[in-house]
Amino acid sequence: MLKKRPSRRTAGNLFACLCMTFIIPAASDVRSDTIVLKTGQQIVGQVLKVQQDSVFVDIGVDVIRIPLDRIDKRTEDNPTAKPEEVKTDSGLLRSAKLQVRSVKELVSRFAEGVVLVQTPDGLGSGFIISKTGHCVTNYHVVEGQTRVAVTIFHRGETGEFERVAVRDVKIQALNPHFDLALLEIPKQKGIDFEPIYVAENDSQGEGDTVFAIGSPLGLERSVSEGIVSTRNRNMNGIVYLQTTAQINPGNSGGPLFNSKGEVVGVINMKLTFGEGLGFAIPVAYLRHFIANRDAFAFDRTNPNTGYHYLNPPRRTNSKQPYEVLSTGSPQTP
Repeated sequence: MLKKRPSRRTAGNLFACLCMTFIIPAASDVRSDTIVLKTGQQIVGQVLKVQQDSVFVDIGVDVIRIPLDRIDKRTEDNPTAKPEEVKTDSGLLRSAKLQVRSVKELVSRFAEGVVLVQTPDGLGSGFIISKTGHCVTNYHVVEGQTRVAVTIFHRGETGEFERVAVRDVKIQALNPHFDLALLEIPKQKGIDFEPIYVAENDSQGEGDTVFAIGSPLGLERSVSEGIVSTRNRNMNGIVYLQTTAQINPGNSGGPLFNSKGEVVGVINMKLTFGEGLGFAIPVAYLRHFIANRDAFAFDRTNPNTGYHYLNPPRRTNSKQPYEVLSTGSPQTP
């Protein structure tokens, strides 16, 4: 018995149906972004790579390069995309799966979590790590102090940042060995704290992009960008993250972010008379401090509370493992 051969039109329709069956579900799983240019035009596609001056977008049939100075804003456009998986470590530190974005976008998103820390002797920076107002800064910023105030930069209804001064800040824990301090900012009416995410490990490598937000010399919400010079600079027995991001007095205690907006270090010093020689405390030390914060609990009646150990004896012919400037020690901003 002879069978009727399908026409070309029927075969073409069948092929199209098969293509739709296998292609459409795959396309729905792809995360897409909407990029709005300053001219008002919109580009929808998957962001493949973000560089210092441009972003590469897959629009389905080609990959295009868009200069960052031409972009007005960028938003995720896929309603089926999975939300960020937020994990909390030690009851305070938060981590999540974040996407690589430009520094401009990350500053707009996470700058609200950076605060200005003030004491009668000076000022520094800090960042909020929990919804309950816990804040991290440097030990030397609040060393010997019992009165600490912070300035929160809250984003108002208009989208602009508003300064909110809080004076009754509590010191929760101090770690003079790693130059870390934990503060608690009292709940403010009408303000929800915006905690910053902390990287889960020291995965930063030499050459990776990083940026800092802080208040150098009192210049609030200043942003500086650089790279990781080395991830394991040994100074006085402690390993630091060295960066070319500009660090100045007042940056102390502020966060050092990676290209995803995660904190990879706590800024604490620079070399005197050096340019692009800044240092940050790695997140491994920060996580250890937060996990064991009860051991470093602050006692208000003793501003210098905490365990202090005698320095080990030195060999007479030993040499410093790291050459510093003629001042004898790095400068702590």
